[in-house]
Amino acid sequence: MRLRLPEERPTEPPTGYKIAYPMLSQDGTRAGFTGVSLGGALPYGVLADASCVYGLRHRAPHRRCDCGFHCVHDRAAAEALLCTAEHRTALLLEVTVLGAYIRFEHGFRYARQRVRTATVGPCACGAPAVALADAGWGRPGRRALAPSCASCVGARTSLSPAAFARLAGEGLRVVVAPRSGAGDGIARDDLGVPELAAEAALLQARLDWFQTQLARLGEGGPGGGAQG
Repeated sequence: MRLRLPEERPTEPPTGYKIAYPMLSQDGTRAGFTGVSLGGALPYGVLADASCVYGLRHRAPHRRCDCGFHCVHDRAAAEALLCTAEHRTALLLEVTVLGAYIRFEHGFRYARQRVRTATVGPCACGAPAVALADAGWGRPGRRALAPSCASCVGARTSLSPAAFARLAGEGLRVVVAPRSGAGDGIARDDLGVPELAAEAALLQARLDWFQTQLARLGEGGPGGGAQG
């Protein structure tokens, strides 16, 4: 006897939560995400179709494989994953589950998704992030990004949250979590005074870094070196 999973026909697509690393293409023209586990080998965009990470030709999600996108039902469960050391720089994503899916006790495995909202956590130093900066690792053709405050961003390749949302496209909203980690954060697609102040802080941090480098070069210039 062949067992079949019960079919669901929801009136609207389910919502789920997951974590992922923000990614920027090598040429700086496209933004997206990559998973934190096995799916990390296959970066994806805001609207994306799943494929089998093992290279098999069946459609995802296949019930005898673990391929497909994964998410959990509960936002708090996804936020808890951000507490681990290796996931501190990941973003919290709110996604719409599209296409075929398999429901589990704690979440879904599914064929297609749309990332609706990405929440940016604090910088590694604990200050609120004003940018997503080069994290020092990546995938072929893509740089991984990490939340960074104005003081820590330095001269690294970086994007403001609003710029990341613009490059990602498809109506993505990027919000910055408050220092406490509670609440829904501040939307970055509606730039008001706080958002513009954050953008200015990022530019000022870069300017300060360049001025420091120029000062060092000046010290080593004509007449600035040590005399024997």
